[in-house]
This record gives sequence, structure tokens and C-alpha cells, in this order.
Amino acid sequence: MSRVCQLSGKRANNAMAVSHSHIRTKKLQQVNLQHRRLWWPEGRRYVRMRISTRALRTIQKRGLDAYARQMGVNLNAF
Repeated sequence: MSRVCQLSGKRANNAMAVSHSHIRTKKLQQVNLQHRRLWWPEGRRYVRMRISTRALRTIQKRGLDAYARQMGVNLNAF
């Protein structure tokens, strides 16, 4: 399973690790993914997803159904 948020689509970022002597090496900045069971009030059931912590904060603010509709995700698939 790839490290991609199932709701927002966030994935790893290519970056550079810069040492004190300014030697640059490639590194991957991974997304902070969590397995979560979220209550979906409109569907009256729990939805189990692998979701980023940034998306969790947005869900707390806007609600699961509104955020899923904005991102174009069908929650019936989960």
C-alpha cells in the first residue's frame, strides 16, 4: 500500500537534507498518515481510512461529508 492520504491525496515530497558544510543529499518527506475510524453522520456508520493528520484537522473544522465532497471522494467506497 502506498503512502497516500485516501481523502486529500497528499503524498511524499522530494527534498534535500543540507548538512553543516552545505553538502546536499536527497531525502523524502513522508506524510504523517494515521489509520482512523471516523463517524460519518450522513451515512450513519463508521468509515475506516488511512488519512493524514492535516486532513484530520480539516475534518474537525468542516466535517467529514463536506470535506469529502470538496475533494471529490465517494465515502461509500470505504
